[in-house]
Amino acid sequence: MSAVERERRGHVEILTINRPEARNAINGDVTAAMSAALDELATDDDCWVVVLTGAGDKAFSAGMDLKAFATGQGAGIIDANGFAGITRRSFPKPIIAAVNGSALAGGCEIMLSCDLVVAADHAQFGIPEVKRGLIAGAGGLIRLPNRLPRAVALELALTGDPISPERALQLGLINRVVPADRLMEETLALADLIAGNAPLAVRLSKKVMLGSADLSEDEAWAFNDSTFSEVFTSADAMEGAVAFAEKRPPNWQGK
Repeated sequence: MSAVERERRGHVEILTINRPEARNAINGDVTAAMSAALDELATDDDCWVVVLTGAGDKAFSAGMDLKAFATGQGAGIIDANGFAGITRRSFPKPIIAAVNGSALAGGCEIMLSCDLVVAADHAQFGIPEVKRGLIAGAGGLIRLPNRLPRAVALELALTGDPISPERALQLGLINRVVPADRLMEETLALADLIAGNAPLAVRLSKKVMLGSADLSEDEAWAFNDSTFSEVFTSADAMEGAVAFAEKRPPNWQGK
């Protein structure tokens, strides 16, 4: 049994953390499998969108497997790309988290490493590390203040209490809340909507939006313009115009 199951549907790759008996907690095997999969998918021209979820209906991920950590597996749980092989990774393609249950501690930090989030209506989000004498060390303290009002991010960090998916949606932390039995259907519909667009344009849109966040306005414009030049001269840009003129669906090449 693989620690991370993989499935391809069209141009969408589904990665499933496959440890439901441990609430999809992250051990060395999960990190190794996740890192290897994302390394491969980053350069796979046929993969345009990635969906990340957990097995079962209890937890997206409970974070670090403390039993594995206690038995000396700590070094394998974090690699060069961060916790679970994702939290410090710069991944060029859209990643959608399909949150099938609680996303707590490192599980919340994995979710924060994704670009979009679709949550089941029984999901929870939180960083409870302070309740155990720890801090959220895999990006939660960095990313939450960028995704939420500072007072709300501080409340999550300092109380350790979780929030509901409805509250997370209201705050703009996630994109959609859906019935649990429709989670993958709704997530894949969103993934297919993205995959229907030109993959190069999608990747470069993500690149500019994330890469310009900490730049000055002049620097951001320079970054935007250089990226625009790249996509403007692409085969897909020409195909988009021709397909529009010919009133037919475009045939994207990804270049």
